[in-house]
Amino acid sequence: MPRDAASVPLIRQLLDGTLRSLGVEPQVRDDIELMLTEACSNVIKHAGPSDDYTVSASVHDHLCVIKVVDTGNGFDPRKMLDPDQGSEHGRGLQIMRALADDVRFTNRREHGAVVCLEKRLRYAPGAAGQHLTAT
Repeated sequence: MPRDAASVPLIRQLLDGTLRSLGVEPQVRDDIELMLTEACSNVIKHAGPSDDYTVSASVHDHLCVIKVVDTGNGFDPRKMLDPDQGSEHGRGLQIMRALADDVRFTNRREHGAVVCLEKRLRYAPGAAGQHLTAT
């Protein structure tokens, strides 16, 4: 994706449309949309010198796995300070951690950083996605 704020709504719509077609419940789709937005926004604001970033998503065994990869140097999420009360910025990591079932940050020296978000899916009755299981 181009490292531009306009890319965020595009990737959100693509993933939401896919999850909607599988019959994923709206609340779960909303959580995924917000997690994805925060991860992509962080890349756009903070990543290193590159014109693009990569987003991949997969659904397997009722689990949605999203990876957002940039070419920056990464960061240590344990060293990130909580934002001041009333602050309008700096809550992205907290939001991702609150909504995801699992969040992992990997710094790949000289090859960028990866944010991996996992969310267990719930489906509407009779939805196509209910049949996605490992074989």
